[in-house]
Amino acid sequence: MIPLSFSEQQFYALCILGIFILSFLFFLYRLKSGKTARLRPIKGFESIKTLVAHSIETGKPLHVTLGTGSITDQTTADSLAGLTVLDYISTETKKAGSAHVVTMADPTVMLLAHSVSGGQDKVRWVSPEPTAYAAGVMGTIGIEDTIGNVMIGNFGDEYLLMGEALHWQRKNITAIAGASKPDVISLVLATSPQGIWGENMFAGGAYLAEKHAHLSSLFAQDTLRWLIAFIIIGGVIATSIGLLE
Repeated sequence: MIPLSFSEQQFYALCILGIFILSFLFFLYRLKSGKTARLRPIKGFESIKTLVAHSIETGKPLHVTLGTGSITDQTTADSLAGLTVLDYISTETKKAGSAHVVTMADPTVMLLAHSVSGGQDKVRWVSPEPTAYAAGVMGTIGIEDTIGNVMIGNFGDEYLLMGEALHWQRKNITAIAGASKPDVISLVLATSPQGIWGENMFAGGAYLAEKHAHLSSLFAQDTLRWLIAFIIIGGVIATSIGLLE
């Protein structure tokens, strides 16, 4: 096989980007025209909606922790996923006057959390060191009178400390966790049956707030996946029957 030159790679990248943009605009137009979007159910997001409803009904706050990620490195996507969930929770419970407890390990995420919550939540920066952050979150879980705990963001091994604290300190509390790291997903499954893992974590804007831009992006990504899958299968078949060498 002849290796692709830089210009050819650039061309294919632009083609993929163009297909994504066209797909995004197509689905955005359909949604704004009144078409309904059908999404496969994700139990974790449905549980968050139920937990928010319980918070509004009882007047008790939630504890939302956004992990050890930042917005200036490779953990940005995980942090933004957590902030998207916080935005939904704060928006839905604003009229009820619930002041939720929000914790994180990075000060830049703290600033965004203040902005997202509109200043109505108790936003607390704990510590940039993972173990100290976990200890602070464990203390918050034990002290604050919250109705539920939502943990979505970038986590490492320290997640297990916080996950166990939920079961030992507050056995009756509802816990929903989300993580994208493969080595943390197993911990999420062990401590939060209603967990959100992998790329599902980044679909919060579409599943919770049902924003047109988020839904369109989700459908455009699925379109690209199907297209790439068909190209790969077609290439394998064409090579097998001798059409390609």
